[in-house]
Amino acid sequence: MKQKNTCNYDKRILGEYEIFSELTEDQIDKFCKVIIPIRFMKGDTIIREGEKGNSILLLLDGKVDITQALTLKTDTTQSDTREKSLLSLSSETHPFFGEMSLFSENDLRTATVKAGTVCSVARIERGEFFHICNTYPEIGNKVMRNIAQVLSRRLKQANQNVLKLTTAFSLIIES
Repeated sequence: MKQKNTCNYDKRILGEYEIFSELTEDQIDKFCKVIIPIRFMKGDTIIREGEKGNSILLLLDGKVDITQALTLKTDTTQSDTREKSLLSLSSETHPFFGEMSLFSENDLRTATVKAGTVCSVARIERGEFFHICNTYPEIGNKVMRNIAQVLSRRLKQANQNVLKLTTAFSLIIES
């Protein structure tokens, strides 16, 4: 269940998130002012794969599990609900997720994120995010570069995983 709280975040802690790397506390404060704090109970769905997204989320406290459906939806009658666990994240590593939905207004979430424990999450809506980035180009440049670095790293890992799966599948077919 979601509960909104007031935003009283330590800018030094927010500075630990890779998205805010190289930003000053004053620059981070611009984002702090638009954060929507949300609390999730263990088992709550924070993001659901296939739903429209319009925000980026920072895991402030707790642990989350990220999964993806094992099958692609081909029509509305498909009922296969099997999921693959991709990874678990802890607030100790200062993760953020949902960033891909910032870049396309009709983009759908690519994974499901569930609270593995009671979690505190900071949500920044697309409009507020880009207002800051456009109003303060120096901030926008740094934040976009940081997101690009994270997305690039995640894409490389995804490519490696596809190669491993393709190789395993080829070996199975050959035997």
